[in-house]
Amino acid sequence: MKQQQNTSRYAWVVVALLWVVALLNYMDRQILSTLRPTMQMDIVELQSAQVFGNLMAVFLWVYAVMSPISGIVSDRFNRKNIIVVSLFIWSLVTLLMGFANNLPQLMVLRSIMGVSEAMYIPAALALIADYHSDSTRSLAVGIHMTGLYIGQALGGFGATIAESYSWHSVFKVFGFVGVIYAIILLFALKEVPQRFKKEKEEDKKEKKNVFGVLSLLFSNVSFWVILFYFAIPSLPGWATKNWLPTLFADNLNLPMSVAGPLSTITIALSSFVGVIFGGILSDRWILKNIRGRIYTSAIGLALTVPSILLIGFGHHVYAIVGAGLLFGVGFGMFDANNMPILCQFVAKEYRATAYGLMNFVGVLSGALITNILGASAEKGELGTDFAWLAVVVFLVIVLQLFTLKPKKNEV
Repeated sequence: MKQQQNTSRYAWVVVALLWVVALLNYMDRQILSTLRPTMQMDIVELQSAQVFGNLMAVFLWVYAVMSPISGIVSDRFNRKNIIVVSLFIWSLVTLLMGFANNLPQLMVLRSIMGVSEAMYIPAALALIADYHSDSTRSLAVGIHMTGLYIGQALGGFGATIAESYSWHSVFKVFGFVGVIYAIILLFALKEVPQRFKKEKEEDKKEKKNVFGVLSLLFSNVSFWVILFYFAIPSLPGWATKNWLPTLFADNLNLPMSVAGPLSTITIALSSFVGVIFGGILSDRWILKNIRGRIYTSAIGLALTVPSILLIGFGHHVYAIVGAGLLFGVGFGMFDANNMPILCQFVAKEYRATAYGLMNFVGVLSGALITNILGASAEKGELGTDFAWLAVVVFLVIVLQLFTLKPKKNEV
């Protein structure tokens, strides 16, 4: 009994340790977007919006391509080591960006960051899922996801620091913090005990065969539904990250200096509430109904449907801010339950691979919708086209409710 209590206590220590890594993950990738005004004074190419967009995009494309690979690697090797090395590399890259003096150096470093950051999420979520049982899994994942939201918000303070010092100093400070924490994590984080105990020979053979694992996943109809169910909400998810400040500014006639913080704080705070509430609700519901996590996720996405319409068409501050709050809560409930739902259909040996594929389709969806809405913004139709996303989200909710029927709480 004492052994179980210690294990349970450490399961929450794992969440706490990885929460900081999640924060650093989003903070380090986000600070670049806030530093353009000061960076372009030293690197003149960044005065071009297209060039700066390419610098941002290279991370996204490398991250997408690496996501399936990172999942496969995480299912085969020690996830603690993958997490530590990943954090160390992207923090070192962030630090080195403080010494960069030209665009090619930034492009190379940003590409390396895409590789290293992609290695983190599948390994981290699979590790958390293994440490936690049905009664705590969604809450644990939800708490971890709040680190991403806080990191995204803190990344905005890069410009504030740069005003007092320099953009070089921002990258150096943020990167140095991550390098130090990677060293701490090396000693504090542990892989799940007995994970690599001797397995049956046929299991070993199947596990080493990447194509066999992919064939196993893609022969599972439920996994196809989960992929689709993850990709479609990523459309409004990425749209809000990239275009919400513009929508707030256009629809409310606000300067970007006001619309930017208002939109990001609105989404960050409400998403924080959503993942915690969605995690608690899901963990309680699953103990009474095997589809509890699916229902919780569907309720969350249902909340985003009217909020997407209001964000797209609203012109009153209370309507749009209220819609932003509702969207954050709903998307947070969805976010907290993706890995726990995956656990009901995919065995633990393949969860990181499966989530890596989910991350891949999610990021590609984000890249697609960012380009589409960019064209809409040029035509002055951003709000209308954003609102159309409510229709596809509603359809995917219906698909999920009718097709995802797990037989047990965990495969």
